[in-house]
Amino acid sequence: MTNPISLPAYYNDLEGSFAEAWTLLEAGVTHRHSPAHMPTVGTVDEDGAPQLRIMVLREVSRDSRTLRFHTDARSDKATQLKHSTATSILIYDHAAKAQIRLSGHASVVSEGGVADGAWLGSTPFARRCYMAEAAPGTTIAEPSSGLPEWIEGKQPEEEQLADYRGNFAAVMFEANSIEWLYLANPGHRRARWHWDQAQNLWLGSWLIP
Repeated sequence: MTNPISLPAYYNDLEGSFAEAWTLLEAGVTHRHSPAHMPTVGTVDEDGAPQLRIMVLREVSRDSRTLRFHTDARSDKATQLKHSTATSILIYDHAAKAQIRLSGHASVVSEGGVADGAWLGSTPFARRCYMAEAAPGTTIAEPSSGLPEWIEGKQPEEEQLADYRGNFAAVMFEANSIEWLYLANPGHRRARWHWDQAQNLWLGSWLIP
């Protein structure tokens, strides 16, 4: 006799699946080996073409429906978000057998308390990349990190970083919809929730996988 397949408590629980999706997202902030730590983030460029890249997840808030990332204020993605705020995020957690897709809008925040706190909350080594002398994506003749030679391979001091604060920005994503796909041999489970602004709450429903 084969052993029955063990299914999670949220398998047929819409509210439980929603909570599990947020739990997996939050793990991406606190656990660097979590699949949610480096999700795929999609934006739209000036020609209407989708653009994808991997970004490090820095903060998640269920209450405000927000995710925070960091970027160089001179980057293409920062320019794209100023042109179109439409953003999507994709995460696949192999161990959890779950795919999470989020859609919403993102903004580039380069000044104020959010950006200042994000800057100071990052390690000096992480902030070193914002010391690049030219914008990310700039064409160069020879391979290079873009960093000044005097700081390559070294961790900068706070006073050395001060002049480069203007190159840093936080990307604040606000989710308007969340889609969940759980993979299971007995049958997959798929659901979607959208934010109802009028009622100030999430409304969800099951979908055919």
